Amino acid sequence: MVSSLRLPTLTSFFSPSFTRRSTVSPRRRFHLRPPLAAGFSAQSAASSPPETENQVDSKKSSRVQDRGNTDRVITPRSQDFNAWYLDVIANAELADYGPVRGTMVIRPYGYAIWEAIQDYLNVKFKETGHSNMYFPQFIPYSFIEKEASHVEGFSPELALVTVGGGKELEEKLVVRPTSETIVNHMFTQWIHSYRDLPLMINQWANVTRWEMRTKPFVRTLEFLWQEGHTAHATPEEAEKEALQMIDVYTKFAYEQAAIPVIAGRKSKVETFAGANKTYTIEAMMGDRKALQAGTSHNLGQNFSRAFGTQESGQRQHVWQTSWAVSTRFVGGIIMTHGDDTGLMLPPRIAPIQVVIVPIWKKIDEKTGVLDAATSVAETLKTAGLKVKLDDTDQRTPGWKFNFWEMKGVPLRIEIGPRDVSSGSVVISRRDIPGKQGKVFGISMEPSVLEAYVKDRLDEIQSSLLQRAISFRDSNIVDVSSYEELKEAISLGKWARGPWSASDADELRVKEETGATIRCFPFEQPQGTKTCLMTGSPAEEVAIFAKSY
Repeated sequence: MVSSLRLPTLTSFFSPSFTRRSTVSPRRRFHLRPPLAAGFSAQSAASSPPETENQVDSKKSSRVQDRGNTDRVITPRSQDFNAWYLDVIANAELADYGPVRGTMVIRPYGYAIWEAIQDYLNVKFKETGHSNMYFPQFIPYSFIEKEASHVEGFSPELALVTVGGGKELEEKLVVRPTSETIVNHMFTQWIHSYRDLPLMINQWANVTRWEMRTKPFVRTLEFLWQEGHTAHATPEEAEKEALQMIDVYTKFAYEQAAIPVIAGRKSKVETFAGANKTYTIEAMMGDRKALQAGTSHNLGQNFSRAFGTQESGQRQHVWQTSWAVSTRFVGGIIMTHGDDTGLMLPPRIAPIQVVIVPIWKKIDEKTGVLDAATSVAETLKTAGLKVKLDDTDQRTPGWKFNFWEMKGVPLRIEIGPRDVSSGSVVISRRDIPGKQGKVFGISMEPSVLEAYVKDRLDEIQSSLLQRAISFRDSNIVDVSSYEELKEAISLGKWARGPWSASDADELRVKEETGATIRCFPFEQPQGTKTCLMTGSPAEEVAIFAKSY
């Protein structure tokens, strides 16, 4: 039993609880429970981790107290992107704040999105030869110290346990920020010969990083992820593995999440602490900030040398990789596809793909409408679709339309008495609002309905991806000088330009513009290039952007 958690170097960052900002602009209303951000005001100041972005924003404007059972509202996205994001998380019932500020409780609807991510990736990991296992979340601090750059990179984010069972521990423990160190400790006991290689494992786990500013799903003190760890006999095998896994993440982003990420290599400054190379997928959010959505690291022999992990044949240290995606991806899906109405979920990762709303006015119409709605639901479920029949009579059909649109359900089927008589239904697409996205007279005949619904879901999946690609491409500016780069960043764009300058120059860009090198894309333009900063020859273009 752990009786205390001490973080002596971080107390200066703790801040008191707060209440939600007041706005006077029109917002979309739902008669539900209070907004997410208001939950902060009820949290204990005794369990105060660092500030959230919403806390920082709150200092710039007035706040109101928890509004009890009054209407819930969604801030227009174009007005305040951060407030919109928090409102969507609350209204769509994705997550709520935990009693320790900076932590979150993932609610069933939000966790179902994470499960869809798990379901896809788990299959891909096993197809590529990896096995799932689990490592302890408590790591001896001496393990972290063994790899110098690793402890330097993670030291500010570590949560340390110093008391257990009512006694001071002989050695403080780190609450898992990542598992390279404990994995290598075990690898040294499992790898005795080249015959034990490659060793390729993955774990689904929680990790803790004591962040300065938090944002639900995007950056929290504790989050869920998968972390893969592999050991190989040669550097070529390790490099191939690192690239293979970033490719798995890229395909997931495009094919499942409909997020057109840019895959590439991180700069030396942005490389993972303890890695030789870090590969990344970078996604453009709706506010044009970059989100690092997944990473894959070629660790070289850095950790195997530190821990003495070697195969005994030639006494050679093994070559390693690690790679991960987290619940941050859920935040990326929200911020990529959402609109003023709320969530807009790609069908392949949506917890509910089709919602059926029966409509009746007279009591003698109810039975026939519900029977037809139930039959339609069973037809689509049998076809392998994720279907919700909203047959509650406590809410009006109009309220239900708004509610399920806000939760991002891709398709809505409406069935009323006239539809029952004609043997047809009305179908509305979430990605095309209003009458334009509504089609009447779709036959209830199972084969016809099933084919129509599946085709529309495929169209929505493709439409969301193409929309995101267009948005991304229209907000990337090619630059050839530092002045052009600064102008692009000041306009909220991504800047793409040739780069061969020093680490110091890279840090200067960050200090003066707030942007960092997100990656050197794998897809590079042909021809000679001149560094935008120094005027020297450059072999690659880099992408610069402000990020989460």
